[in-house]
Amino acid sequence: MLGVIGGMGPLATADFFRKLVDETPAANDEDHVPVLVHSVPQIPRRPPAILADGESPLPALCRVRDRLIAAGATALAMPCNTAHYWYDELAIDCPVPFLHIVDATVAELGDRARSGARLGLIATEATLAGQVYDARLAALGCELLRPSPEQMQRHVLPSIAQVKQGALAEAGRTLAPAIEGLLDAGADAVVLACTETPIALDAIGSPLRARCVDSTLALARACVRWWLARRTEATAK
Repeated sequence: MLGVIGGMGPLATADFFRKLVDETPAANDEDHVPVLVHSVPQIPRRPPAILADGESPLPALCRVRDRLIAAGATALAMPCNTAHYWYDELAIDCPVPFLHIVDATVAELGDRARSGARLGLIATEATLAGQVYDARLAALGCELLRPSPEQMQRHVLPSIAQVKQGALAEAGRTLAPAIEGLLDAGADAVVLACTETPIALDAIGSPLRARCVDSTLALARACVRWWLARRTEATAK
């Protein structure tokens, strides 16, 4: 049973669940991943906790983690990049596997995460400030390119807010120039390291999607791999 720490935000959680279903090789209902989704959007906001000494979401995240495990989850996933700032504290005493969205994204990047590669990173200010991606990609020898402060204020942050408000096509049009800017600066690929941003691009059918790596999709695929491996182990017993 996969437990999903969701609600950050609600549409991003729904997008993750849809991608989990879409990526599962299934001939019938029984072939799909059993899932418990905990989507409570009232978890304290992550950016203020990282950037402005706001209330930490860690106690609430721990409660959600424990509630899912008590309900039968045998692995966990959290489709929110910024919340992975607290991943180590959530995972340190976690009795079940906890799939990491950055590890999943690195796997999805494949050869594009080679030494010397230049990777653009579209993310919240808190994900960037918290260096959620930095150590894993730096260990591979990748150079990270970030949007300029102007691009963050004019394009990235407004687009994320527009997705949360349900203005999806507007969000896609707002976001596109920031991605184009990273590609023009020499990025070999752009990581969509905020789970709202793939929703924005999909809403306008943007051709930029072909140059981007979707962290939500990467996590969904990692969860499917976990499920298939566990199912194979159970069948072999």
